[in-house]
This record gives sequence, C-alpha cells and structure tokens, in this order.
Amino acid sequence: MNRPDRHTAEQAVRTLIAWAGDDPDREGLRDTPARVIRAYSSFFSGYDQNPEHLLNTTFDEVQGYDEIVLVKNIRLESHCEHHMVPIIGLAHVAYLPSKRMVGISKLARVVDLFAKRLQTQEVLTLQIADAIERNLKTRGVAVVIEAAHMCMTTRGVRKTEAQTVTSCMRGKFRDDPDSRREVLALLQTRS
Repeated sequence: MNRPDRHTAEQAVRTLIAWAGDDPDREGLRDTPARVIRAYSSFFSGYDQNPEHLLNTTFDEVQGYDEIVLVKNIRLESHCEHHMVPIIGLAHVAYLPSKRMVGISKLARVVDLFAKRLQTQEVLTLQIADAIERNLKTRGVAVVIEAAHMCMTTRGVRKTEAQTVTSCMRGKFRDDPDSRREVLALLQTRS
C-alpha cells in the first residue's frame, strides 16, 4: 500500500476540522493538522516495526530454566480499527521457554509493536501470541488483555466501567490443564 504524503494527511485533518464545523484557519487550529499527524505517527508506529527483528536477540544459556516467564500489567494503548479511538488497558504475557529466552523488555515491546496499529482486541491478542510462539519456539504462550474501549465508554452505549478481556493460550497452556491452571493462578496474584 502506498502511504499518502504528509501534506495530503494534513489536508485530510483540515477537512475533518471543517466537517466538524470549525475553521481550520482559526488561530487555535492553524497548527492542529501538523500536530495530529505527529501524534498519529506515534500512535501508529507499529506499522514500521517487525516482530522478528525485535525478538531475534535471544539467550541460549539459560542454565536449564524451563518454568513460566510472565510479565504482568504491561500498559497497552491502541486504537480501535472501527472508530479510531483509544483502547487502554493492560496486557499480561507468559511463555514457557524451550531452549531460547528473550529479555523481558522485549515482551513489552512486542505488545507495543502490535498495539501501535489499528486493532481489534481479539486480533491484537492473537498477534502477540503468534509472534512470541513463532520467534521463540516456545513450549507454551499465554496472552491476556484487559482493556477499556473508548468507542464503548465515550460514545454509543457509554458503559464507562466496561472492561473487555481476551486471552490466547498456545502449546502447554492450551493443552495441559495443570500448566493452564498454573499460569492463570500467577495472573491472579498481586504484583
């Protein structure tokens, strides 16, 4: 897909301002198109990143560690692909290493990489699990996301306290009831 240039994108923002009923040439709005495009460059920076590059630095010498690695409460900021409004929540990511491990900050970066795209929470959950499973060759992956969708809390049904929870379990976390119970129990413990 060919991306429009910055000028075209800024013109689109000017059009939206006018459509909303305001004057894009008004002093307070004059620089808004450029600010919006800079913000969108940050919001959607995940399109410019590759999870394989992010997860390719691993550690083979793990001294036999083969238990759960879990990073909880990873702040998640994404945008709904249906309304382009924020999805704000927490991601919890766990895996059972096989022979390779990754630095734990990389798990948070994988969450950010996919969150910084237009998303549905269900697809976001799957993409995170797929990338970790595929690149680390894990024995199991668990991803749980809890989030509020501004498309539901600030418009439409306006259910301000609503949280959506999605999960994806792969490998032993899906197939072995004991492993599944263990990771779910760890998710319930207080940080």
